[in-house]
Amino acid sequence: MKLFACLLTAASLTWSLGVHAQDANLRKTLTERIPQLEKIDEIRPTPMSGLFEVRIGTDLFYTDAKGNYLIQGELIDTKARRNLTEDRMNQLTAVDFKQLPLKDAVTIVHGKGERKMAVFEDPNCGYCKRFERDLQNVDNVTIYLFLYPILSPDSAEKSRNIWCAKDQAGAWADHMLRDKVPAAAQCDTSAVQRNLAFGRKYKITGTPTVIFTNNTRVPGAISAQEVEKNLAAAAAAR
Repeated sequence: MKLFACLLTAASLTWSLGVHAQDANLRKTLTERIPQLEKIDEIRPTPMSGLFEVRIGTDLFYTDAKGNYLIQGELIDTKARRNLTEDRMNQLTAVDFKQLPLKDAVTIVHGKGERKMAVFEDPNCGYCKRFERDLQNVDNVTIYLFLYPILSPDSAEKSRNIWCAKDQAGAWADHMLRDKVPAAAQCDTSAVQRNLAFGRKYKITGTPTVIFTNNTRVPGAISAQEVEKNLAAAAAAR
């Protein structure tokens, strides 16, 4: 038994060293040939024999075992009928609600505020305004609003004025529900910049993007009924 265990350990070590060597060789080859790939975070095999995933942040590429070819596109499992690239991207960009930087959000409370959700919105987003009107029909919820000005320079100006307002939630409601332009204001807006960096990291490319406490992420302006459905699912998952 001891001999068997030693053989397993040796085989495991040999395999590990082989994987490490291949990883190092691929990194060296790719970064020498394509300098833009110098910050490779991870190289790992895919289910397709001889094809490797190259990850830079949340950007995915594929290469052969020698690094002679680089592919940018989607890997589809035709047997399982699954988009493996999409699955991997969802894994990499998943947001843990508990890790959200709530100090960088405007807190809006409806009723008792016992339920919780977060939303990334641009003040110039028409879909966000529709979403905000629907949210008025959702009670007993605390909404963490992350100002996310991605549409225009004017979006950044309005986000600054809302963030710097004495009554942030009131300024947001006035603008989104009553088309009242937020009054000019000045303060430290590093929180908004952190929101933008967070969104880039987690590939939040559109507004509104809603995140529930069970980590479900929903892009787009969903109805009050859909919000209620997701809040109920999040509560059941606790």
